[in-house]
Amino acid sequence: MPSPQQFSRVVVLLVTAMLSFTIPAKAAAPDWSKSIVDSTMKRHTPATLGGWGYTRGLYLYAQYLVYKRTGDKRYLDYIREWVDRFVAEDGSIQQSFTHLDGMRSGTLLVVLHAETGQAKYRKAADKIRAAITDYPRTSDGGMWHAKGKVGQLWADGVYMAQPFLAMYGKAYGDGAYAYEEAVDNMAIYFKHLKADNGLLWHAYDEQGDEPWANNPGKHSAEHWARAIGWFGMAAIDLLEILPADHPRRGELIAIVQHLARGYARYQDKATGRWFQVVDKGGDTRNWTETSASAMYTFMLSRGVQRGFLDAKYRTVASKGYRGVLAKISVNSAGLTDVHDISEGTNVGDAGYYFNRKRTTNDLHGLGAFLIMSEQLRTLR
Repeated sequence: MPSPQQFSRVVVLLVTAMLSFTIPAKAAAPDWSKSIVDSTMKRHTPATLGGWGYTRGLYLYAQYLVYKRTGDKRYLDYIREWVDRFVAEDGSIQQSFTHLDGMRSGTLLVVLHAETGQAKYRKAADKIRAAITDYPRTSDGGMWHAKGKVGQLWADGVYMAQPFLAMYGKAYGDGAYAYEEAVDNMAIYFKHLKADNGLLWHAYDEQGDEPWANNPGKHSAEHWARAIGWFGMAAIDLLEILPADHPRRGELIAIVQHLARGYARYQDKATGRWFQVVDKGGDTRNWTETSASAMYTFMLSRGVQRGFLDAKYRTVASKGYRGVLAKISVNSAGLTDVHDISEGTNVGDAGYYFNRKRTTNDLHGLGAFLIMSEQLRTLR
């Protein structure tokens, strides 16, 4: 039996050991935004990233968001070097802007003018703004997807032109026109593409000449995931730009609420992601698509944050975020990969969408991921 002195000595030793034991700190969550930007910059120089087009405009705008958070000047310099391939010192830009897709990269012109003060970026942006004034429209005012797509409205198209127009209007005192035109297009497209199930049809043809438009509504027959994602992000972006007292904000909020119902209804319970053809998850040919899943997650999270959506959608967004993160890996070279991104897509039937190539590191997915990540990066 130990003496009282021995017992006390044992207790002191035990207490000292317990006090000296430290629980390892929880590992910090990876900064996937930085990992993806750094990996992309290693894979591509500004010269090899590609030509003027909407995928580069999407991705580089998303990279700009990462720059704004991190302050890493390399990210901004990369964007500027890419844009300077197309914009001369006098502000001329050799693009015709005959389709909405060509307008998306215009957001970079507004951003770079604000960052650098160089007039050439404003002059180049002016050319896109001028092209919008005379751009062809449907009889009710919707901007055609392209001049060669007579009377056609594709859900993709609003994201390509309307956020640029609103950004331009805010930056250069053109809001009286820009805000109305942007909201008008959202409303017109929504009128023709809205589906009762909370989703959108991919496209509408005013003439009804296209084989996919042979129905009373003159719309296509499927709910393609990324087209609907573009639309939701466009609504959110416009709500960020429009003045708080703008009388038509309610129309955009109604679009976000409509889509939120559809997103919640069709989210895949097993993965938290959304299918390439959103409402046909039971078809064995279907697959969960990463870029659209990131877009939906972004819209839901920002919608809750701004008070446009009920807090219940936060759970849907959290599941979506985890689902998208499951599509990230780091390869043997130490570069970050994002998987299962649909290649660029036309309007088609279900089989066409099912059979689209599933790519890795396509800029559609990298850009969408970064936008989502900068909104939700603190969630686990």
